[in-house]
Amino acid sequence: MYHHNKRLTPYAKQLRKNMTYEESKLWYNFLRTYNVRFLRQKVIENYIVDFYCAKASLIVEIDGGQYYENNAMEKDGLLDKVLEGFGYKVLRFTNLDVKNNFEGVCDVIDEAVKSRIESPL
Repeated sequence: MYHHNKRLTPYAKQLRKNMTYEESKLWYNFLRTYNVRFLRQKVIENYIVDFYCAKASLIVEIDGGQYYENNAMEKDGLLDKVLEGFGYKVLRFTNLDVKNNFEGVCDVIDEAVKSRIESPL
């Protein structure tokens, strides 16, 4: 189980209202109506993750252009280790993945959900 940092809740709500194009596309065209519930901008510990599925212990992150600047990849790698320490699987996609291979992104998420529900860790 994780600690919910309540101080981040207002910021998470703001992020929900101001999703990026790629986050909106994934949410409104796939995750919102997916047969297993996902949440947007979920606070976990001192982090806000893009999409969260409790039933599958799955987190989906969409990385923008800033992902390749200022050690962001390194920081996200550390974040992934923290989240994996709580038992979550983290899937990362780039904005380009969502724009250019939307169906493939959805397939990967669907497979991850199904495999984690069928055989949880």
